Amino acid sequence: MRHRIAIGHLRALSLVLLAALMISACSSSSGTVGKTTGEQIDDATITAEVKSKLAAEKISTLTKVDVDTSLRTVYLNGVVNSEEMKQRAGTIAASVRGVHAVVNNLSVKVSG
Repeated sequence: MRHRIAIGHLRALSLVLLAALMISACSSSSGTVGKTTGEQIDDATITAEVKSKLAAEKISTLTKVDVDTSLRTVYLNGVVNSEEMKQRAGTIAASVRGVHAVVNNLSVKVSG
């Protein structure tokens, strides 16, 4: 009986160590260096919400905006059709809960 309990504990310990190793490996991937797991989750949540709100605008170029978030700062990159769309994208990003700053690197397409 004790032998079975010891094997069960050994298996559980092995699973815990494997999970810790996987989490450690994931948290040290490029782009997340220096970020806690909580910060990574916050940034991913912010990015998803900004993308969702941009898509809800139903303006086709806003769905093509690249959104990245690092330490609660949202970076908008890409090309839009007008200065108004650029400003609207920045306003939408800033309205998302948890955003500390927005870096609006969007370019306005030159017609012609």
